[in-house]
Amino acid sequence: MPVGSEDGTPRRPLPTTLFATELSARIISALVLAGVALLAAYEGGWLFAAFWILAAVIVAAEWIGVTRAAPRGALLGVFGVGVAGTCILALLDRPWWALSLGLIVVAFALALARRDDRPWIWACLPVAAVIGIVPPLVREHPAFGLVGLLWMFAVVWTTDIAAFFTGRALGGPKLWPRVSPKKTWSGFLGGLIAGTGAGVFVASAGASLGWAPVASLSLVAVVSAVGSVVSQGGDLAESAMKRRFDVKDSGHLIPGHGGVMDRLDGFWSVAVLAGLIMLAREAGLR
Repeated sequence: MPVGSEDGTPRRPLPTTLFATELSARIISALVLAGVALLAAYEGGWLFAAFWILAAVIVAAEWIGVTRAAPRGALLGVFGVGVAGTCILALLDRPWWALSLGLIVVAFALALARRDDRPWIWACLPVAAVIGIVPPLVREHPAFGLVGLLWMFAVVWTTDIAAFFTGRALGGPKLWPRVSPKKTWSGFLGGLIAGTGAGVFVASAGASLGWAPVASLSLVAVVSAVGSVVSQGGDLAESAMKRRFDVKDSGHLIPGHGGVMDRLDGFWSVAVLAGLIMLAREAGLR
């Protein structure tokens, strides 16, 4: 039934049309981004690294934008150069140089920033650097390689898609209404089940194609479930941050998704998990 306007004139019900438009933009943008990410992943090397270093620089810029840190221009310049340089040095296997540059960048940014902005400035570089460093390291790792990277993609993407549509279809109690009013427990569980299954599927498919599994499928299932949970946790954490600063999206670069940080919040959390797994594996082999 048409909804009446304030002057009594009937008008068309906009929410359905608006939802369809936003959903279409979201799907098209996701497919384009997924295609570019998969192509870069297949190529590997510095092309793939450049893709993620660029993403890291954009995340740093959006972080500064969301937190409204000032002086904006100076901080954007410092973190733009600093994030790119830190990531490149880390990928060139110069960890101490990367760490030194990172500390210099953070110290310089703290000296520039207003006092109230400093707590958020601390986190900008490590958040962005994880995006720029971990995916290329996973791709080039002899034990994980392309399959390990596809596992990350599968867990994050499937969790996100399943949580969105399951929550829309089933509804029910809200997961954390103060932070994200639209997320439901049904969506969380749908994402968890689908993300776990996707992670196991990728590992199983990789093993059938000759990839040497680094763990049993049962352990892969456990880690995939953890990955799905932390992916959704990353999404909630960014929602809490945006609510703290009264911001709807981290940017407007991606139609239907907002900014790059909006698209990579869950992936960032899984990248942290993947980085910890690599560190634990290297420590265990020594």
